[in-house]
Amino acid sequence: MMKSLFSSAAVAASLAIVPGAVAASGYPERPIRIVVPYPAGGTTDQMARAIQPTLTELLKQPVIVDNRAGAGGAIGTQAVVNADPDGYTLVFGNSGPNAIQPLIRKLAYDPIKDLKPISIVAVVPLIMAVPADSPAKDLDQFLALAKKQGASMNYGSVGNGSLSHLAGEYFKHLTGTQMVHVPYKGGAPMMTAFATGDIHMAFATGLDAAALHSAGKIRYLGVASEKPMAVAPGLPAIGEKVPGFRAAAWFGLLAPAATPEPIIKRLNEAVRAAVARPEVQQYFTQRNVEARSTTPQEFAKMIDDDVKLWGEVIKRADIKE
Repeated sequence: MMKSLFSSAAVAASLAIVPGAVAASGYPERPIRIVVPYPAGGTTDQMARAIQPTLTELLKQPVIVDNRAGAGGAIGTQAVVNADPDGYTLVFGNSGPNAIQPLIRKLAYDPIKDLKPISIVAVVPLIMAVPADSPAKDLDQFLALAKKQGASMNYGSVGNGSLSHLAGEYFKHLTGTQMVHVPYKGGAPMMTAFATGDIHMAFATGLDAAALHSAGKIRYLGVASEKPMAVAPGLPAIGEKVPGFRAAAWFGLLAPAATPEPIIKRLNEAVRAAVARPEVQQYFTQRNVEARSTTPQEFAKMIDDDVKLWGEVIKRADIKE
């Protein structure tokens, strides 16, 4: 009788794992769709398309980028949360809809519980920039100027609740400065404001600021990291002058939460191999982007760390939608 019970239990256990194992055994057997929850041509879209050809090659199935923009990335992300957890519908997420937005407004999904991290693909540090005619030639001079002028100085961002906004508030908190926040509707309008001298400082990505920087219209003062970064050559790390300061956007691949672990493992292997390709590394480096891959567990910790850091900033600065 006891042997029969054990046998029954073993059969039940084996049946419980069969669906995931079977689903993963031949994976992938058809095209894979990566949802980019932003318009084509934007930063997130560029990151996804940088690894798309290599993933197609490695997985031996077409990998299709599907742009589903809206609600700051929430619409496309929600579509993936609702998709079958079979590894054929993924989302190319970033720190906005997957770590910051849920702290500011109520979403129809929980990015921590409803999505399973696969791997980081890239990290984009924010760069502190000032107009070319700013009297501040380095971070020390900027801090002296900001502390002297107080609220008569401002800083721009790509929108209320954006990473550039949170970086500005975090910088103010750590340095005791009183700059006024001026939000814009995206990177392009913020850069236009820089060109016309309407803002005194902003934390921008190298992607957004490249044209003005190359034209000599803005000056970089430092990279928003705790140590110097190879993707921002020659720039000092702001965190060395302002201990604890960091602000970077991550981009990576996630799947619906119930996706079987063997499929997550297969995708992780493919993403890590794609990110390691020299042509992918070069593409990112040319755009001040760090190509980086991780284990799913390391990716999950990065999300958790961001939620904790920016959650404190949002609460302290009383940032609302």
